[in-house]
Amino acid sequence: MSLKQNTKKGIMKIAFLVNQTHKEEDNCSTALMAFTALKRGHTIIYIGIADFVYAEDGSIGAYSRIALPDSDVHDNLSMVKHLRDQEKKYRSLDDVDVLWVRLDPTVDLVNRPWAPGMGLQFASRLKKRGKLVVNDPDSLTFYNNKLYLEDFPLQVRPPSIVTRQYDEVTKFMEKYPAIIIKPLQGSTGKNVFYIDGKEPVNLRQIVEVVSQDGYFVVQKYLPEARQGDVRLYLLDGELIEMDGHHACLKRVPAQDDVRSNIHQGGQGIAATVTPEYLSIIEDIKQKLVDDGMYLVGLDIVGNQLLEINVNSPGGLAKTNEVHGLDFTLPIIKHLEQKVANFYNKPLDDNFAIESTISHY
Repeated sequence: MSLKQNTKKGIMKIAFLVNQTHKEEDNCSTALMAFTALKRGHTIIYIGIADFVYAEDGSIGAYSRIALPDSDVHDNLSMVKHLRDQEKKYRSLDDVDVLWVRLDPTVDLVNRPWAPGMGLQFASRLKKRGKLVVNDPDSLTFYNNKLYLEDFPLQVRPPSIVTRQYDEVTKFMEKYPAIIIKPLQGSTGKNVFYIDGKEPVNLRQIVEVVSQDGYFVVQKYLPEARQGDVRLYLLDGELIEMDGHHACLKRVPAQDDVRSNIHQGGQGIAATVTPEYLSIIEDIKQKLVDDGMYLVGLDIVGNQLLEINVNSPGGLAKTNEVHGLDFTLPIIKHLEQKVANFYNKPLDDNFAIESTISHY
């Protein structure tokens, strides 16, 4: 069944800024959210970092790939194929309702180091032209790596330092013998190392390898990590909830690994929210809201916050799978209300939802 049979017209125009539109994957969190928005009658616009145009009059456009709500697609796989099969066409962005920044800076670190910063600059200029942009591009420009965690209270996170110096690592290990070393700019668990102070094998070599990519984080190792970590998703500082369940995924590492990342062999299972998690959220949510961090992923071990994923938090496919729910639905519903509030337009007027899909 195609969307053509289920929707009347596009209500909002939602632009997603990704690294490269032709490399979009059907099971990534961005595609899942985009397809849900499409099912609810919204027009989807995909923009790559290299696709922007700053016009003579100061307006901003982009060579884009577009999916309309009457497109002949029936799932996120066919939606991505539909987007990939079309040629990019130029369009002004003056009429978009929201630009959602979903780029991953680590993807372009080697081949296009200029790209992430420029993508955020164009997003910031669109924001200055009165458009809603999430997550806030100015905050993402400043808080674009793991250093962001250092701005939150020490009681919610493990002791850590950020450095490129071997001697600083050894001094830190005098106080905390077991540590984790990971790149300041990184994702999916790449180049994350566990060091046991009792047997610090190849420590200098590890520091040399990780420092090739710039600064790195040295973090006290939490033994609870052997049981895995928990990924929580927040919208405007609040837990995402659906049918009494929270978007909460426990990731259990493989027997021979310290990393819980699904991309590194970790297994995902459904998790529940504990009072300790709620306490952490209470301590950090106001800053997240003030910084315009609309959708974030929190990685928690025990009762400590290890990372705050602000650029393009993923893992929704696995979270949906283990809970048997589609958490992209409350996300898109929340976005609809946020857009309506931003432009001061009633949700039941310009942004009314006209999809005829029964379960939506």
